[in-house]
Amino acid sequence: MRRALRWAALCGLLPLLSGCATMGYYWQSVSGHLSLMQAARPIEQWLQDTRTAEPLKDKLRLAGRIRAFAAHQLHLPDNASYLSYADLGRPAVVWNVVAAPEWSLKPEHWCFPVAGCVSYKGYFDEAAAQREAQRIAALGLETTVQPVPAYSTLGWLNWAGGDPLLSTFIGYPEGELARLIFHELAHQVVYVAGDTAFNESFATAVERLGAQLWLEQASASAREQYAALDVRRRQWRELALQLRRDLMALYAAAEPPGPQQRQAKQELMHHFALQYARLRSSWGNWPGYDRWVARVNNASLAVLAEYEDLAPAFERLYWQQGSWPAFYDEVRRLAQLPRPQHHQQLRQLLGP
Repeated sequence: MRRALRWAALCGLLPLLSGCATMGYYWQSVSGHLSLMQAARPIEQWLQDTRTAEPLKDKLRLAGRIRAFAAHQLHLPDNASYLSYADLGRPAVVWNVVAAPEWSLKPEHWCFPVAGCVSYKGYFDEAAAQREAQRIAALGLETTVQPVPAYSTLGWLNWAGGDPLLSTFIGYPEGELARLIFHELAHQVVYVAGDTAFNESFATAVERLGAQLWLEQASASAREQYAALDVRRRQWRELALQLRRDLMALYAAAEPPGPQQRQAKQELMHHFALQYARLRSSWGNWPGYDRWVARVNNASLAVLAEYEDLAPAFERLYWQQGSWPAFYDEVRRLAQLPRPQHHQQLRQLLGP
């Protein structure tokens, strides 16, 4: 799923910054982030350490070049972020719990005083995330637990060392690594409390546009690898978005839903799985999005929309403005508007 979406967010750090409903959730968030910071060491130390494997050294040097490109070419923040590296010894930094009703693609939200309302709860321990998902599912909601390779502290903790590079994503192919770093740094440019769709779609647009520019000066092999992955990503995304459109139409017509609508929903899910299986057969041994497809439900489709729906509008806005500084200024202007208004203006960019 990592290559499908950029699960970049405050995640488990939200309670650290804003307070939390339960002491247990607060403690796991604080202790989880502190353990991450303690594991981080400056990149130069890793490079000078004879015990550091050469492939890792190469990736750290590459990340340094990507970071410099982000600052000089994309006008993204040049601060303490990504000047250190931490080996976490696990496949994800946090796990996000997302929930949605059985007959809706609108995710549930959890609200915090400073960061606003977000459509996920982040846990540094996978077992804890699974327990929370089970608790929420018992209330009648559909849930998903998504592994997250990185999250942004929005620059608020640059004084403490900033966001480090992590073992959870440092091994990505060059183009994918560039996308992630650009996405995370974009969160430090603009963040609207309580508007996940605005924040993630903006960062998704920055990562896509930035990756295109990065690859223009990358090696032919890096471009070829990225192109192959991007074709598969787009194929999968179109299938998933079509399923989402079909379900939205079904849910709109099913008031109140009954056995026929439930059967229709199952048929749409089954059809999606068959389409994916045919597509997957052309990808060889690449695992693709098998895990995501096997667990697809309203919750996973709801989050997909928040990363995708407004991204084309932000991309068009960039081309209208003609430069990165002007683009960021216009996004900041939109961010100051009430949510319905800035969403409306973005959707107008997409046309009828």
